[in-house]
Amino acid sequence: MVATVTPSAPGKFARAAVRTAHAEVGDPCRALSHLADEIGTDDLSLVVLFVSPAGDLPAIAAEAKAVFGSTPVIGCTTAGEISPKGYTENEIVAVGFPDSHFVSLVQLIDKLEQLVPQDVMGTTVKLRGELARMAPDWTTEFAFLMVDGLSLLEDQLVSALSTALGPTQLFGGSAGDRLDFQQTFVLHDGRMHGDAAVLALIRTDCNVKVFNFDHLAPSERKMVVTEADPERRVVRQINAEPAAREYARIVGMDPEQLSPFIFAAHPVVVRVGGKHHVRAIQKVEQNGDLTFFSAIDEGLVLTLADPQDIAQHLDGALGDLSKAAKPEAIIACDCILRRVEAEQKQAIGALSRTLSANKVIGFSTYGEQMNSVHVNQTLTGVAIYPPDRETAE
Repeated sequence: MVATVTPSAPGKFARAAVRTAHAEVGDPCRALSHLADEIGTDDLSLVVLFVSPAGDLPAIAAEAKAVFGSTPVIGCTTAGEISPKGYTENEIVAVGFPDSHFVSLVQLIDKLEQLVPQDVMGTTVKLRGELARMAPDWTTEFAFLMVDGLSLLEDQLVSALSTALGPTQLFGGSAGDRLDFQQTFVLHDGRMHGDAAVLALIRTDCNVKVFNFDHLAPSERKMVVTEADPERRVVRQINAEPAAREYARIVGMDPEQLSPFIFAAHPVVVRVGGKHHVRAIQKVEQNGDLTFFSAIDEGLVLTLADPQDIAQHLDGALGDLSKAAKPEAIIACDCILRRVEAEQKQAIGALSRTLSANKVIGFSTYGEQMNSVHVNQTLTGVAIYPPDRETAE
């Protein structure tokens, strides 16, 4: 648990409410040195790093702690990065929160397989109280979660956290491993941790908007999960037929053709609380089962969704976030299946230009968290605006 409470004297970054930078992942020393030069080291409340799994992860974690000293550094591995230039790969993307505008507390939640919700809730409630005492004149809060994307425990974790957070909005992303699905990690205190999550509670004098959107429209085509293994997020049967074969039939494909590209193009959604949420398919198992990115259970009705134009939708959605004022930065957790779809439709360039123009930085995820729900195939994040006093100047 760490915090920074005393703003430093103004320096060359004094006008930047949020600082961002990126560097190639290859040489940890060189990369972290560059990032530190770009965002500073002495006046930050928190640093967040989105790290390509192509890098030397232990070395990057250790170097980050050495370079940023007493400033807390958290982060995670990615399925791709979003830098100030848009979609990228093999990079480290950094976000710095100056202590002139932000105070923060960080909680490592390890041993997720042994998760005790009451313990997580108790610690989080205490941290919220401490955070309020650190900056009593600042009333805006949000929570940012990064979690092992192969843990299969995001649903249970966000349920516990949302109860403890009360009115404080939470967003987050599941750490990725490109499309390898082998190992995912979160970064905390100079180490990469598996089977873990890291939560940042942040209080600020800036205006913020936590958001979540997708470009999918539910169709009339429905299917029912008739046999499943909820703990492993595996569906064995759909409509009383082998899962992969029946899904392929419904979308008009040969089962042998099923791939992340097909899953991105033909997503399925469930209706929860009056809203549709994606239950994205991760892969086909050798026996014909379907493994999902998020919670699944027998009896669940899945609705096939039709993607809208992803580039046009992104431009409009991010434009809506800029109607009242332009964000200083947008921190985004972007589902890997959105990137897969963009690549398939040759829209990566258009999306990258839109992301860059709207100051979006972040990473491609294995799933996204929004308050009490773990979702897929969305863009979820926070838009951070200048403080009212700066907007008025």
